[in-house]
Amino acid sequence: RFTLVHAHDWVTAYAAKALKHGLDLPLFATVHATEWGRNNGLHNDLQRYISDVEWWLCYEAWRVICCSHYMREELRRVFQVPEDKLRLIPNGVYPEEFTAPPAPPGFRQRYAAPDERMVFHVGRLVREKGADVLLEAFAQVLERFPRAKLVVAGRGPHEPFLHDHARRLGIYGRIYFTGYIDDAARNLFYHLADAVVFPSLYEPFGIVALEAMAAGAPLLVSDAGGLGEIVIHGRNGLKARAGDPVSFAENLLWMLEHPEHTAGMRERAREDAKCL
Repeated sequence: RFTLVHAHDWVTAYAAKALKHGLDLPLFATVHATEWGRNNGLHNDLQRYISDVEWWLCYEAWRVICCSHYMREELRRVFQVPEDKLRLIPNGVYPEEFTAPPAPPGFRQRYAAPDERMVFHVGRLVREKGADVLLEAFAQVLERFPRAKLVVAGRGPHEPFLHDHARRLGIYGRIYFTGYIDDAARNLFYHLADAVVFPSLYEPFGIVALEAMAAGAPLLVSDAGGLGEIVIHGRNGLKARAGDPVSFAENLLWMLEHPEHTAGMRERAREDAKCL
């Protein structure tokens, strides 16, 4: 026999409600993100429909689980979920999954020359991940570090725009768009990069930052959402203002110019990831 129903996000809402009432069981709902947050508002009928279903799932649930203080406040504000219905359960990682063996011969040279500083970003290429902000910041970084290379890993609907944006900025030759990479390659980049950057505009938790910390990566993130709860500025990474290329450029330049301090942040990030 089942004792409860646990639904994740709006796509499961109809099945969850049917099971809740049909089996007379308590319903738990985990909300990983909201349509309102992903789009910074609701701008068309599809977005309004999805948001309505998200609200309905929260209403039907006996408990609503979220992953960060930021998301708890968003659910209270957007859906008016009562405080006594909300439960916060942060995400976590297994640090041992983010170790990396010695890089195969020539791995780094496939993406950046030996004398180039390598900046790395990985994630879905969608608007809310803010890769366009990183491109604009990197254009400023190149003025001081012309021998720098930005590696952008991942796929998504924003990819053609990012290619065009890099061309418009005149930096396309300094960007390496890898497409999809596997976990082993990602871990190698975490260990080899001079900076790992996550410039999200909206991030309910930011598990990518926790993964990078577990790998001991030199980390720069936006202060958006849950990212700001994971990274302590100057201790285990750096934070820049979300959506602000100038702020990202300043922090990235500082990271590249102070490798000795960055090395200390990398060690503390690795230790902090074991506790978060």
